[in-house]
Amino acid sequence: MALVIYTGESGLWEHIPWWVIVISALAISSGTAVGGWRVIRTVGLRVTALQPVHGFAAQASAATVIEVASLLGIPVSTTHCASSAVMGVGATRRLSAVRWGVAGNIIAAWILTFPICGGLGYLFAWLLKVIF
Repeated sequence: MALVIYTGESGLWEHIPWWVIVISALAISSGTAVGGWRVIRTVGLRVTALQPVHGFAAQASAATVIEVASLLGIPVSTTHCASSAVMGVGATRRLSAVRWGVAGNIIAAWILTFPICGGLGYLFAWLLKVIF
């Protein structure tokens, strides 16, 4: 979303300063290194019990949504796509196969992500503006 706001269009990589790309890559990789294992453990083990075929179905559906959204220039979260696909796969067995308490916590985190990240984005942009 920041890319679309920054450039006015999606996919225009030549207009993005190199330092923005580097800082973004460092932030994303740091977040994955620090907390990625917890996300994988929660989605892969705590939401529902997955068999290999269920994991494949979840990955295929998440990949399809991500690819179509990318082609349309719509920013989507890969984590949101994958975890909601796992919930959907679990629900195909029976609705009670999904631990809805855990799923509810994930959904609450999704809802809180937008205002928190928006506020932090504002704060970091303001700090960079003051510094530079």
